Amino acid sequence: MRELVADLRPDLLERVVAAVGEDPFPRVDDGTQFAQPAIFVASLAGWDSLGHPDGDFMAGHSLGELAALVAAGSLAEGDGIELVALRGRLMARAGEREGDGGMLALLGAGAAEHAAELAEAHGLSVANDNSPQQIVLSGARAALPKAAEHAEELGLRPKELPVAGAFHSPMMASAVPEFVTALAEVSFRTPRVPVLSAVTAMPFEDPREQLAQALTKSVRWREVVLALHDGGVEEFVEVGPGRVLTSLIKRTLRTTELAGA
Repeated sequence: MRELVADLRPDLLERVVAAVGEDPFPRVDDGTQFAQPAIFVASLAGWDSLGHPDGDFMAGHSLGELAALVAAGSLAEGDGIELVALRGRLMARAGEREGDGGMLALLGAGAAEHAAELAEAHGLSVANDNSPQQIVLSGARAALPKAAEHAEELGLRPKELPVAGAFHSPMMASAVPEFVTALAEVSFRTPRVPVLSAVTAMPFEDPREQLAQALTKSVRWREVVLALHDGGVEEFVEVGPGRVLTSLIKRTLRTTELAGA
């Protein structure tokens, strides 16, 4: 990721180093306070590498919402970098403060159908509704083993994720007030094309409110993909590092044309 950013947008690399206080790329495995800024500027560099192709809609998964808003001209790059650096720090701090948060992926046919049942039974939240075959639960780490056993009984493959907090759950609530304050100081413009919120699965109406809600609410990515498809989208282009979203879209829309940067 770093090589792409350094080659295409060395100015972004300089900005993200200043915002984080050090180069985040060598430390992406050390915490979300480094991973989020690194992924964000890599996504913007990937967008630049495509020459900013025309599209009818944009969307992002969790952190990717901010990159999508920048790409759509709603949010300035510099403001986006500062917000993402702060977001990463606040989420890392919230994870440390709670101390016992974790996340459990549910994999396999029926994951989407059983997610709410499992979450309610074990006091967890549905953090990521990624595809019909991949859901992530979030909450107290102590509740994850029983939830995993229950998931296996339902024919699913549970996998505890190596994360430092219960992201996209009420356990991130302590991160919200400072992020709300920062969002209030940033200007948002009307985007060139509609950008879908992963909180509502509809175009952003109030980016400040919905970006703040995203810290504690579920990422409704499966619904976002379905909404885009219902809106006439037949080709998806992934601009961030890797092909994770492409894989999720393939599982959600078996017949849709896909492209990746």
